[in-house]
Amino acid sequence: MMFDFAKPDSLYDALLARDAAYDGRAWVGVSSTGVFCRLTCPARKPKRENCTFFESVGACLEAGYRPCKRCHPIGAAADGDPVVTSLLTALRADPARRWTEAGIAALGYDPSTVRRAFKRHFGMTFLDMARHERLRIAAKTLRGEGRVIDAQFEAGYDGPRAFREAFARHLGLRPSDLARDARLQADYLDTPLGAMVAVADHRHLYLLEFADRPALPRELKSLWRDAKGNLGLGRTEPMDNVSRQLADYFAGQNARFDLPLAWGGTAFMAAVWAELQCIPAGQTRSYTDIARAIGRPDAVRAVARANGANRLAIVVPCHRVIGADGALTGYGGGLWRKQKLIELEQHFARKDTR
Repeated sequence: MMFDFAKPDSLYDALLARDAAYDGRAWVGVSSTGVFCRLTCPARKPKRENCTFFESVGACLEAGYRPCKRCHPIGAAADGDPVVTSLLTALRADPARRWTEAGIAALGYDPSTVRRAFKRHFGMTFLDMARHERLRIAAKTLRGEGRVIDAQFEAGYDGPRAFREAFARHLGLRPSDLARDARLQADYLDTPLGAMVAVADHRHLYLLEFADRPALPRELKSLWRDAKGNLGLGRTEPMDNVSRQLADYFAGQNARFDLPLAWGGTAFMAAVWAELQCIPAGQTRSYTDIARAIGRPDAVRAVARANGANRLAIVVPCHRVIGADGALTGYGGGLWRKQKLIELEQHFARKDTR
């Protein structure tokens, strides 16, 4: 869940004013520092372009932010709940610990009660929160010069097999598959709709997907294979560019993306994706419309498959394609995100008609 992003400037004004009315209702993620805060945080205020606002602590964590050490946004969200406070204290004391329901029960807490309490306060379970923290620690180590075994222990995994399996489920690759100084680099980008994973070289953007998209591990493995293993964790200029343009997009300032893209796929797929980019923001098309536009009216099903195979979310706007009956149909990032994107783009449609 998130705030109506037609009002980000109002939330930024509240941040500048340290408006206590928003405590427990909104949090801000700051891309320049990687932390998230309460709007009443006493720290120096960030620039507007570095701010993303969220409706839950869980959304901040899922987007890859870590809690601020000055305003303690996680603790503030759970004030008055001793069970939650106790477990958060334990997590802060040992962020690398691999928590289980048995470990929770050993502290004298009912796991189902803990699960409900954390979902109520943060939008995610305690075990999910602990897992995000472990993998964030591991990714930080691997982005630097740390060895895989260092990342494994920092993430709280005693055995390499368990760590490899967790990492593979998350990104589709084992840590040992990642190369140093690779041609293709992968990193996380934060957005109001959750974390995204971007892959780029120093010129082109190859992939932009929501981090929880089920097909992401398969897509990353395919890129890794095509690059003959020349893929690692890091940041390149195209990622900075798409991050800035996504910020403008979600702020309602610009729906046009000007980025060099590495399409991949067949010539037919590329024709479909190019046609998707011709759909104006605020409008939608059906699969039949796209098939006719590329001169293949008999290839509606193939168009649908190509639409689903798009690995450059938002930039190549497959979310603007709906069923002939007006139904949203499928979307790899989740139908709720598709609905949010379409709603957001109504702002651009209204602006273009003025």
